[in-house]
Amino acid sequence: MDPWTTKRLLQWTTQAFEQKGIDSPRVCAEMLLAHVLEQPRLKLYMDPNRPASELERAAFRALVERALADEPVDYLVGQAPFFSMMLKVSPAVLIPRPSTETLVEHILQHARRTPGFANPRIADVGTGSGAIAVALAKQLAKSGSDATVIATDLHEDALAVARDNAETQGVADRIDFRQGDLLEPLRGERLTYLVSNPPYIPDHEWDTVEPNVKDHEPTHALRGGANGLEFLRPLIEQAKDHLADPGQLVLEIAACQKHEVIALATGHGLRHPAVLVDHEKLPRVLVADG
Repeated sequence: MDPWTTKRLLQWTTQAFEQKGIDSPRVCAEMLLAHVLEQPRLKLYMDPNRPASELERAAFRALVERALADEPVDYLVGQAPFFSMMLKVSPAVLIPRPSTETLVEHILQHARRTPGFANPRIADVGTGSGAIAVALAKQLAKSGSDATVIATDLHEDALAVARDNAETQGVADRIDFRQGDLLEPLRGERLTYLVSNPPYIPDHEWDTVEPNVKDHEPTHALRGGANGLEFLRPLIEQAKDHLADPGQLVLEIAACQKHEVIALATGHGLRHPAVLVDHEKLPRVLVADG
């Protein structure tokens, strides 16, 4: 029988993941094998004919079986890509997704071109893994900005993950982590950007959520009540109490909420509300001036 080389393991696993309908099957296969072999994914292609040991095959098989049972590959390897970084993730936090990069990219471009926003004070509410806060702190520091970031979360286990990511990415000194519910930790603060990717999946969409998300990622970070506005609404309603002049609210939303959040923002005195599209051309990010 032919040996189970790196190339053969990747081919077999990719096919199994394709049949299961797992997103990015080849990438997922590479992530799992690189994790087992304790090497970068790129190195898998430098020695494709390397035979795996019996112990390596057993460890890899166990992870593949868990992935085929809908457990997220990012949790299995303990990290996920976001904005050219590899961030630590665990079941205590959501796995960061490309749609959230739209929010980060908007703030970076807006801060660069808009008077009064060059050295922003930012709050990331419900930071989870810290993906937004860490990406903003790191990129703004690269551009020479004196930006500072407050990152809040209700859950201490999530904040622990976020702190680790800030430390790993070299921005721990630029982020003030605070525990508390929604805007409560920001009492008395005036912010240039109030940012959040809150729970926003409405009840009527919950049944359509994929099992690898619904059954493994933290439900409290996903579900937003009957219409998905349970957490979006207070963020919009109270935004002006926390925004400086100039200041901007930036929120990730569900595509079905576009018209409701624009109406809410207008009704609570926010100016120029608009919804930006993400990488899939779906309306996903509300922006509104204070």
